[in-house]
Amino acid sequence: MSVFVLPDLGEGLQEAELVAWHVGEGDHVVADQPLVSVETEKAVVEVPSPQDGKIARLCVQPGERVKVGGPLVEFEEGPRIDTGTIVGELSPAPTLPVPRSAEQPVAVRAAPAVRALAQRLGIDLVEVTASGPHRTVTSADVERAARAQTEAGPVEPLAGVRRAMAINMARSHAEVVPATVSDEADIEAWPERSDITIRLARAIVAGCAVSPGLNAWYDGRTMERRVLQQIDLGLAVDTEDGLFVPVLRNIGGRDAADLRRGIEAMKSDVRARKVPVAELRGQTITLSNFGMFAGRFAALVVVPPQVAILGAGRIWQRPVVTDGKLANHRILPLSLTFDHRAVTGGEAARFLRAAIEDLEKPQ
Repeated sequence: MSVFVLPDLGEGLQEAELVAWHVGEGDHVVADQPLVSVETEKAVVEVPSPQDGKIARLCVQPGERVKVGGPLVEFEEGPRIDTGTIVGELSPAPTLPVPRSAEQPVAVRAAPAVRALAQRLGIDLVEVTASGPHRTVTSADVERAARAQTEAGPVEPLAGVRRAMAINMARSHAEVVPATVSDEADIEAWPERSDITIRLARAIVAGCAVSPGLNAWYDGRTMERRVLQQIDLGLAVDTEDGLFVPVLRNIGGRDAADLRRGIEAMKSDVRARKVPVAELRGQTITLSNFGMFAGRFAALVVVPPQVAILGAGRIWQRPVVTDGKLANHRILPLSLTFDHRAVTGGEAARFLRAAIEDLEKPQ
């Protein structure tokens, strides 16, 4: 009997969620045949078979999470498969905090009938606020807790994209020192049906030309900043499943038509949930066009190692005076959030000014 474990998925990922098996127990497979689809941080990845053989047992069910190095499938014969992903000894698992119930049982005052009611309604008496004499839990307390639980709806564990988003947001909150500058671009000179995303991408290129320090990665552990020459733009794409941020590579070296083709291909991949993992990595700066939904300005979230994200708000009309005349102009609100550990306020302001100057050009 040999066991195939979940291989290293790269980029420091420690686990994945199993989406679907492409084989069943008793099936004969050949090397490199797709065995299973797993969902990593923001993409569905097919894991191929490492060998020829007969499937003896599937170790994980769809919807379950498996850690890198955890068993995926057992083959009937052959040596244990070495994935080449675990080198040396594994660190011992961290000691988890002892649950409160294991440390010391919490004494709850409640009559037997109240305890029976709580068990029937699925209510943990420890979590119920007692209103009776001497902090005794009453049947009314249990019923009130049951109503609150019903109104709140069922617990929904985060998985897949939403789980990855929660992890990234927590990481950003723990590491980044955010600051935001906001301004507006007068885009009245734009021709009709201008491609807003392409114009914003071009504006980011202009901003990076003046203030290249915003197209950078920062390592807070070593306090080292790496300013990057190529601009690989992360485009925030909102879906029902959560937020995807695929990468549009080398936006400074591509024309508008090529960028539009790249954006359409990215959108198609996101809808089909077939974005290659490599295309969700390596953003050097990010664009969020949240204004297509609502909002003018925002304090955005910088995901390390990036140091900046530009947000475009909802276009609106505002009275302005030009050549002594009052007229309504289209205005594009902009918010630039940056990691103040690696970027100064002056660098951010110069970036934003250059971006606005580019956006205010007619073409």
